[in-house]
Amino acid sequence: MFERFSSSYFLGELYVEPHDCDRPLIQRADHERVNEQLYADDTGIERLDAPLVMKIDTGHVPVDGDDGIPSGTLAVPDELADETLPSRKNVLLADADRAADLLKWEGWEPPTGV
Repeated sequence: MFERFSSSYFLGELYVEPHDCDRPLIQRADHERVNEQLYADDTGIERLDAPLVMKIDTGHVPVDGDDGIPSGTLAVPDELADETLPSRKNVLLADADRAADLLKWEGWEPPTGV
């Protein structure tokens, strides 16, 4: 789904569409697969529910998984959509180190007790 693009990003193509949601979403199985392939550190304790961080146009957004989204689709809230959507778009996915930094700057912390 994603290929190495630079030292901090992977590049992929997704069908991006506006959706009635409060945050960007991809299919849960896709989310877990990408999390495992690109973010796992092989310590045996992996967080497959941590948000992926994608760069869409000029902004970074945390992306969660949802069973109601079709595979290969990135659903974005209406306020992030523009007149070019829906369409296939190149999407940058931050690698694990970059994603951790971006999430920390945004104040995201893993849920406690998980």
